[in-house]
Amino acid sequence: MKKLFVSLAIAAIASFALASPYVWQSIWTTTPVGEAEYGGMVVQGSLSDPRTFQPVLQSETNEVTDMMQWATLIRQGADSDDWVPYAAESFTIDETNTVFDVVLRDGLRWSDGEPITVQDYFASYLLQTDPETGSNKYDSWFLNDVQITLEITGENSLRFTFPGPDRQAFSTVALFPVPDRVLGEAYRTGGADAVNALWGTETDPSELIFDGPFMLTGFQPGERLVWARNPYFGEWNVDEAGRPLPYLDGRIHRIADGDAQLNLFLAGELNLFGPRNLDDIGVIAVAIQNGDIDAELIEGYGGAGSSQFIVFNWNLASNPFLESVFRNVNFRQAMWHLVDREAIIELVYGGAAEAMHGGVYLPNAFWLDDSVPTYDYDPERALELLARAGFSQTDAQGFLVDAQGRRISFSLATNAGNAQREQITQIFADSAREVGIDITPTALDFSLLVDQLLSEGEDRPFESILIGLTGGSRTWPFGDSVYNCDGFLHMYNTSGECLTGSETAIEQLNKLGRQTLDTDAAREIGVEIQTLEAQMAPVLYTVSPLLHVAWTSEVAGELPREFMGAFTGTREIVLTHIR
Repeated sequence: MKKLFVSLAIAAIASFALASPYVWQSIWTTTPVGEAEYGGMVVQGSLSDPRTFQPVLQSETNEVTDMMQWATLIRQGADSDDWVPYAAESFTIDETNTVFDVVLRDGLRWSDGEPITVQDYFASYLLQTDPETGSNKYDSWFLNDVQITLEITGENSLRFTFPGPDRQAFSTVALFPVPDRVLGEAYRTGGADAVNALWGTETDPSELIFDGPFMLTGFQPGERLVWARNPYFGEWNVDEAGRPLPYLDGRIHRIADGDAQLNLFLAGELNLFGPRNLDDIGVIAVAIQNGDIDAELIEGYGGAGSSQFIVFNWNLASNPFLESVFRNVNFRQAMWHLVDREAIIELVYGGAAEAMHGGVYLPNAFWLDDSVPTYDYDPERALELLARAGFSQTDAQGFLVDAQGRRISFSLATNAGNAQREQITQIFADSAREVGIDITPTALDFSLLVDQLLSEGEDRPFESILIGLTGGSRTWPFGDSVYNCDGFLHMYNTSGECLTGSETAIEQLNKLGRQTLDTDAAREIGVEIQTLEAQMAPVLYTVSPLLHVAWTSEVAGELPREFMGAFTGTREIVLTHIR
């Protein structure tokens, strides 16, 4: 696979073009050209209901909004990091690497048959760059605090203008549309509030408009999402034989926790399942061997392109004592020494996970460096650091207290139904209890958990949370929304300003690195960011599980094994079919 991130050389006045329609390459599927059959449904699991049907507001992995953010202007294939035109017919880059001119592909249509136009992309830009809409993509539209601009330059053309060279330029140009006649019109007449009032999860699916291969036709909260083929997607998406995509008639997402999903898969009621650990692998392997289920199973096809971490709330005005504890670097470093990664790897993942010490995902190995400080499990060292934080005495129950007799006691929430995360919170709480820290694990509905995490102000409604992030970039793995102090996902401190010198330094380095096109120089800046983050310890990284996949044998069209990975997954859904 060609690795763009190793040498980010953007050709001056480069031009890229493809004829309409977009052709999905045969190397992205194990099925020979022309042999895939049409029809059938694929059923897979989902841990929770979507929080929203609103693509601009989406801030977590969400099946519905994924199908609303499909027709990006450019995209990457499973076999390469190169960016190619997708909904765009072509794009050109000027000699300064700061101006991208894009020509839209002919024949793009929404799921209701209406054309997708340049105005739909411009409406998406307007909504994402208005801070009042609360889009988590807002931060990505600024380079060193100067906004990237988008203008309509013709009936079928757009121009992106960057304040300077940007390592994330291609990701920015990969803009998805929103229906201007719905969301854009709401914005023009009622502003951000009108947009935010649209397309909540109570919306009838018939009112929604999609640009992806499937459209939502039914939603039963807590039970399922039902999808049908978007009849207009195949007009501009075809396979190498020229046949319209997708092949499937539709899909179903069953809402169920991990244990229930495993049982549904073993019963043949799910077609796709991601085993969580080696215990799941073993159960499925035995079922296959005994002939109870006809399925394919791949163990450990790669490391997860995600992080799982514990974050403390620095904005807790209603509890000044706990707020001061969470803002104390000695406390946070002590807590990191209480993350027993070996126990988590063995007890939660049956050995199929790796220790994670920072925010760069392990499959993104180019950006990792052994010089970055790590925190091994060490209760004695944790006690030393807690003493520095003012907690060297114990009360009658054996909990650590400060000179005023105040005990460190807080809740640690995670999303209900995610058995692995619930286990991790308990392991961490048990480790903390052994040194005298009182932690109460709690499980919340995922929507509520995310709402609490993303809340702003001086008094946010949580104490600590275990959650994860996915996505990320191989060209620059430090998202502005996470690492800048006013970022949407600057989760430990959403006051809107830096509270420590380390925060300020990380933000400045992040802005510098994003503008550094020389990849080796950018990597050095990335190592500085990781080092400062480790020293500040604002969040506690835990482990990265290995990825596994299983599917019933009637499902075909998966990626060749060599292309499977954290950033590509295991199949292109448009090339998936039933035998």
